[in-house]
Amino acid sequence: MVVRSSRREVLRFGSIAAAAAVLPAPAIAQAPWPSKPIRIIVGYPAGGLTDTFARAYGDYISQKTGQPVSVENKTGASGAIAAEMVKNAAPDGYTLMWTISTTMIMNKVLFKKLPYDPDKDFALISWMDAGHLPFIVNKNVPAKNLAEFAAYARNNKVSVGTYGAGSYSHVAVEALNRHYGLKMEAVHYRGEAPMWTDVMSGAIQAGSGSFAAASSVLQSGNGRAIAVPTKERMKKLPDVGTFYEQGVTDIAFQVQGFICLVGPVGMPKEIVKKLSDMMVEAGKSERIQKILDTFGIDRAAQDQAFFEKFMAEQGPIWIDLVKGLNLEPQ
Repeated sequence: MVVRSSRREVLRFGSIAAAAAVLPAPAIAQAPWPSKPIRIIVGYPAGGLTDTFARAYGDYISQKTGQPVSVENKTGASGAIAAEMVKNAAPDGYTLMWTISTTMIMNKVLFKKLPYDPDKDFALISWMDAGHLPFIVNKNVPAKNLAEFAAYARNNKVSVGTYGAGSYSHVAVEALNRHYGLKMEAVHYRGEAPMWTDVMSGAIQAGSGSFAAASSVLQSGNGRAIAVPTKERMKKLPDVGTFYEQGVTDIAFQVQGFICLVGPVGMPKEIVKKLSDMMVEAGKSERIQKILDTFGIDRAAQDQAFFEKFMAEQGPIWIDLVKGLNLEPQ
């Protein structure tokens, strides 16, 4: 038997359907995050420290969420190309960026115009220590500490390598020149590999950079570390005094470079919180701990609250340090 609806019932149910159609999507149904693959855009080349961590932490996020996590390297312009891509992505937690302090802070001084605003375009998720950047001298330089190195530099022509104009290592050279009244020349390279090759050969007398990249110089005996930045000694170089311990208390040797995970501004707070918590959990995993040891990094991922506090406190200091280099913006 067919039951026919009355005209009044048809109108009533039609009104309900029309009302449901105009409700916002979340009021009807919203798939829980994540319900599809996640992309992590990395602004630096594959194989480097930033990329290595992006893939390791990305794998952990994939395991925890059950969704694939892909890593895409979009290099160029000190991370600005990747930053613009992520800035323009939907703030839904499916496109994230893994980058470094240069992209988030120093680029504001190094470029006349950026296609993104580091302060306004991103949701901060997690901060990671980029590691100590030991100051290493060639084996033929008769110095085992900063005072001896300064004495040598007063009586000899000294060139110190940096892995790029405006980088931390560039700041370090100028800070040492100020502190000791020296005139050491900063020699800028495109990355660490060629810089450490020249430190090893003696083409330049010293350099400052990551422990992992400098390990061949140290292990071969062609160079020795004479100082490490920040106030705490490095676990991998426990016998090497910090700049601070050796009386060089310039703020340049107390700030920290970092790696970070961010997303487009406007991401839901609950997604940011979930990602932040997962990053901290991942940092305790055996795989991440092994990578930290390999790269000589003493601290794993920190949460969103730590990241925001760090940026508020150290961001302005970094800006002043880079401005002090008097570089012409590109």
